[in-house]
Amino acid sequence: MTKPYVYVTRKLPEEIISPLREKLDITMWGSEEEPVDHETLAKEIKRADAVLTMLSDQIDRPLLEQADHLKIVANLAVGYDNIDLEAAKAVGITVSNTPDVLTETTADLTFALLMATARRVVEADTFIKQGLWKNWAPFLMAGTDVHHKTLGIVGMGRIGEAVARRALGFSMDVLYHNRSRKQQAEASLGVKYAAFDELLEQADYVVCLAPLTEETKYMFDENAFSKMKTSAVFINASRGKNADEKALYQALVNGEIAAAGLDVFEEEPIDSSHPLLSLDQVTCLPHIGSATKETRQKMVELCFENIQRVLNGSKAKSPVV
Repeated sequence: MTKPYVYVTRKLPEEIISPLREKLDITMWGSEEEPVDHETLAKEIKRADAVLTMLSDQIDRPLLEQADHLKIVANLAVGYDNIDLEAAKAVGITVSNTPDVLTETTADLTFALLMATARRVVEADTFIKQGLWKNWAPFLMAGTDVHHKTLGIVGMGRIGEAVARRALGFSMDVLYHNRSRKQQAEASLGVKYAAFDELLEQADYVVCLAPLTEETKYMFDENAFSKMKTSAVFINASRGKNADEKALYQALVNGEIAAAGLDVFEEEPIDSSHPLLSLDQVTCLPHIGSATKETRQKMVELCFENIQRVLNGSKAKSPVV
């Protein structure tokens, strides 16, 4: 009996993949870092029963319409804005993602980015390594407190709630803005709902954890940054296009806000000549929100569980459509 053919768009650790080869015919793209080229993806998607994709893979309508055997696209991420969901639904292809398994890990990274930006951790590390530390000084690399400040979370999903739990350990007041009220979170965590503009005006730290939609795209624009405190810190750990980077740069240069911590960018990977990278008050990370060995393995395992369920005629564990 012929095994179902699965194409994986990045090279994953063989120790994870090897046990699955008994039941699945698995081919992986040859690079861990370089994304699969469009020509190869188009060729493979025509013959695949399932594909395991990354956020950097654009799975559009033309690709899906020529996928004669494809039953599922398993995306190695919570987000799925790289996949044309309407096209997938139209041709009866399941799309799945990897929620839950990365919630706590991404919340850890988000709060770490907040703290690193507030306390100038990366800047101070560079300062020493460049041989610039000559003497102790009272305000050398002085950052700003995190404890007892006001945190504003925009996008109160699972990760937002996990970040709020961490903030409570620092005695922070937590405001949140979301498409809908989260009464349970308000009761269990003591967080308070706020209108978007109200949150921007009151928060010392504004953390964007919203998914990328037509409503959230560039929600952090010139107008939004102008409403924030001049001492405020902006953190984006969701999607790069939720923030207008030109407006963010101007807000930082003009002193409208104090600093920013970014794990995501409008275009990834970000070019090393990007103006934001020239600013000392900006802490940048290469989209590593869920990047721990334990969590990435769980994400891959969930992708393959979704694939095997669908190929066996069952419903995916975490379907999007």
